[in-house]
Amino acid sequence: MTYACQSLDSSLSPHAIEQAVQSAIDPNVYRHKRVLLIVPDNTRSGPIGACFKSVYDHLGAVVSALDVLVALGTHRPLDQADICRRLDITPHDLESTYRHVGFFNHEWDRPEMLKKVGVIRRDQMRTIYDDDFVRDIPVSINRRLFDYDCFLIIGPVFPHEVVGFSGGHKYLFPGIAGPDIIDFFHWLGARITNPIVNGNKWSPTRQVVEKAASFIDLPHELIALVALKDQLKGIFIGSCLEAWERAADLSAQVHIRHVAKPLHTVVGIAPAMYEDLWTAGKVMYKLEPVVADGGRLIIYAPHIQEVSYSHGDILRTIGYHTRDYFLANWETYQHYPHGVIAHSTHVKGAGRYIDGKEEPRIQVVLATGLSERSCREINLGYSDPENICLDAHRYSQEQGTLLVPDAGEILYRLSGNLCEKSE
Repeated sequence: MTYACQSLDSSLSPHAIEQAVQSAIDPNVYRHKRVLLIVPDNTRSGPIGACFKSVYDHLGAVVSALDVLVALGTHRPLDQADICRRLDITPHDLESTYRHVGFFNHEWDRPEMLKKVGVIRRDQMRTIYDDDFVRDIPVSINRRLFDYDCFLIIGPVFPHEVVGFSGGHKYLFPGIAGPDIIDFFHWLGARITNPIVNGNKWSPTRQVVEKAASFIDLPHELIALVALKDQLKGIFIGSCLEAWERAADLSAQVHIRHVAKPLHTVVGIAPAMYEDLWTAGKVMYKLEPVVADGGRLIIYAPHIQEVSYSHGDILRTIGYHTRDYFLANWETYQHYPHGVIAHSTHVKGAGRYIDGKEEPRIQVVLATGLSERSCREINLGYSDPENICLDAHRYSQEQGTLLVPDAGEILYRLSGNLCEKSE
C-alpha cells in the first residue's frame, strides 16, 4: 500500500518527509540488509537531501550497508562538492556522519560496469509502438545494483519530454542503464515528438521503461516527490509503479500551466542547475507547445559555456535539426548515437523537410555564453544576453509575449490542448 501525503493549496510541513519515512518504511524489512539508494543528479530540483537524511536516520543503524548511486543517465559525473549540494550536506558531514556511506556515479560508458538483464524483443516492442525502426533492444543496467539486497529510488516527478512524466523506474531506465536502451528510449520519444509525449502519463516510452524494469527482480520501493522548487506538494512512498502513478497525477495539477493563445515571443530563463545546453534544452521542451508558428523561443542562460559536457563533439558535428531532417537524411546520421540525435531534435523542435529544405516551426535562439559563431555552427539562433529584456512588466500574454523564470520544469500548454493520447 502506498503512503501518500499531498496538498495543492499550500506546501507540506518541513517535517512531512521525516514523518512520511517513519510512517511508510518499516526498519525490520531492511534489518541487516545491504541497501542502495538511487537519486537523481543536480539537474532536478526538490528536497532530495531531506529524503536522504531521513532515510539514513531511520535505517542507518539497522542495515548492514546503505550506499548512494547517482542516476546520471549520460550526464557528467558528480564530484564531492556536487554530491554535497545534491544531498544538502557539508564536506564535514560526508567525512563524519556519512563516512560509512558509499557514493557512486553511474558509468553508462563503461561496459564492464553494466550487466545485461534481458532483451525487449521486436515483436513485444511493436505492441507498444508499431514502426519499422523498432528492433530487439538489449537491456543492461549498472551492475552495482546487484551488490545489494534491495534498493530505494528517491526522486521528483515532473512532466518530461521523452517519457511523459519523469520519476519512478525512469531512474533505472535510462538513469542507471546502458547505452542501447538509453539511445532507443530517447529516439522513440523524439520520433513521437515532445509536444505529444510531454505530460502524457502512459506514453509509449513509459511503457518501454516499465517493460525494461520488469527484468529487475530485486525488491525495491519508491519515494516520489512532487515539488515546486522548495515547496513540497506531495510525497508518495511504496511500490514503485503505484507511487509513481499517484505522483504523476499530482504533478499534472502542479506542473502544467495553460496559455490562452499562441505567443510570438517566449523567453525562458534557465536556472543555474542546467550547466550546458544538453540540460538547458529543457527550457525549450517545456515551452515549445505555446510558441506560435513562426515565433521565437529564447533560451536565456548567460552562465552556459558548453553545448554538452558529455556529447559536445557529436553535437558540433551533426548540429541541431528537426526530426524530419534527420529522417530524410538517415543514411548520413544513423551511425551517430540515437540519444544525441533525439536531443538535437527536441531542442530544434517540430518542423518539415521539403525538397531538400528544412523548415523549423519556430526559431530557437540561444542567449548564453556561447558565441554567435558557435550558435550558427550548430544551426541555432544567437542573441547577446545583454540585449534580452528581463523586465517582467514588458511581457504580456495579451500582446503575445511571455517571460518564464526558472524555466525547465513547468510545462506550458495551450488551453484545451490536453495531449492525453500518443499517436
